[in-house]
Amino acid sequence: MHVGVPKEIKADERRVALIPSVVSALTSRGHLVRVEYGAGVGSGFADDEFKCAGALMCDADDVWNASELIVKVKEPLAAEVHYFRKGLALFTFLHLAAVPELAKALCDSGVTGIAYETVQMNDGRLPLLAPMSEVAGRMSIQIAAHLLESPNGGRGQLMGGVPGVPAANVVIVGAGVVGTQAMQIALGMGANVTIFDRNVDRLRSIDVMERGRVQTRYPHPADVMEVTSHADVLIGAVLIPGAKAPKVITIQMVEKMKPGSVIVDVAIDQGGSVETMDRVTSHRYPTFEKFGVLHYAVPNIPGAVPRTATMALVNATFPFLERMVGMGVVEALRTDSALRLGLNTYDGAIAHAAVAEALGMPYVAFH
Repeated sequence: MHVGVPKEIKADERRVALIPSVVSALTSRGHLVRVEYGAGVGSGFADDEFKCAGALMCDADDVWNASELIVKVKEPLAAEVHYFRKGLALFTFLHLAAVPELAKALCDSGVTGIAYETVQMNDGRLPLLAPMSEVAGRMSIQIAAHLLESPNGGRGQLMGGVPGVPAANVVIVGAGVVGTQAMQIALGMGANVTIFDRNVDRLRSIDVMERGRVQTRYPHPADVMEVTSHADVLIGAVLIPGAKAPKVITIQMVEKMKPGSVIVDVAIDQGGSVETMDRVTSHRYPTFEKFGVLHYAVPNIPGAVPRTATMALVNATFPFLERMVGMGVVEALRTDSALRLGLNTYDGAIAHAAVAEALGMPYVAFH
């Protein structure tokens, strides 16, 4: 199979979809891998490393036009849409619920779009989203600690406090992978942590595991309002696979937060779980202020640690990629139920029920 790896063009995105060792594994089996010049530089992988692994180094036009399967990290941008064509398969993060114009372009062109974020195992796990959620969850606290410093617009508070001075209050909404990773880092930094989730069994598990070090709460709106009013840091960690994130944190809740407090909404790439997150920011210009509260709305948080994030992502995607190049994309979709749930667009239609519902578009099941 002809596999293509374009350079990411999203602002401040330095990850790459494949690393030289994986390229070597593919080329040694007779597959042709085209890699765009400079695609891996931001993650610390030079063009010469890809060449030694057997890759054919090309410009963007050759990578897109000569490949059957394009492997990316982030969703294609407007400048890449003209490469879409029937017969092309795309394997990447798509987050189509937040970008309806991309969904339409994929459908109009007949591209087979397989989204990392909706590949799902029988037990509900999201194996391709998990490593990036781990990175983003851990980074969310690191980011928040930095933003709490007064030169960065925060209230001038140390996350863990010092003897005689209280630690910061960290509130996490959502106890999935992002939320639990954020919880661990916040605890490690000495913060006071409260975590909300609708899954009481998950809260029970956290309570047992952390032996009461974390306050676990069910997200009744009145309780969320009361707890967030005392928060120094709020982490939005809500996810519904394939769908827009629900607006759990309302404008009224944000209005009651302390001046100089910080919100990091990790769900921003799915539309955001905070009502006041009305725009997307970038690593270069990451924050804006509303009601005296600092808002961080960067949709590709792991892009700030591209080498770690790239390697973690490739470890997760490679088994699925291996199946697709080995048996063909369509046959792999037919035989692998987890990969099939990753299918978002196929033959001109939306092929994922939750994505179709979020977009208000017809759903056509893959057969």
